[in-house]
Amino acid sequence: MQNNDRIAQILIIAGALLFLIGLLSGFATPEMTNPRMGLAAHLEGVMNGMFLAVVGLVWSRVSLSNRLSTLTFWSLLYGTFANWFFISLAAIFGTIAMTPIAGAGHAGTPWQENLIAAGLMSVGLSMVLGCALLVLGLFRRLSAPRQ
Repeated sequence: MQNNDRIAQILIIAGALLFLIGLLSGFATPEMTNPRMGLAAHLEGVMNGMFLAVVGLVWSRVSLSNRLSTLTFWSLLYGTFANWFFISLAAIFGTIAMTPIAGAGHAGTPWQENLIAAGLMSVGLSMVLGCALLVLGLFRRLSAPRQ
């Protein structure tokens, strides 16, 4: 991925799409096994959508190699959408894995609990990696000599 304008545009579109998905999932919240977790999924979609759009808006200020830029892009894209997806599944299944506060009083089957736990661990790793690389790229741009 070398075309920074294209990447930025994709991030903004993906952010708007995730924001919309988050809004729409709010309508399903009362029908979920755990409505409190459903509210969390709604908020994850909305907040992560805004986050992706902001990343798209600042992408031109990120200074990373092509390889790190690609890794950052995919880590953030996966992490934001998977976050909404796995929290939504947790609300539908009524799991408590890795979400003891929002999942209080609920429990899924062992395979559901394991799926949500693995999914949320992958989200955490992906988002920490993507955000760390994003911050690195922003700092590199700051310390780069002016042309």
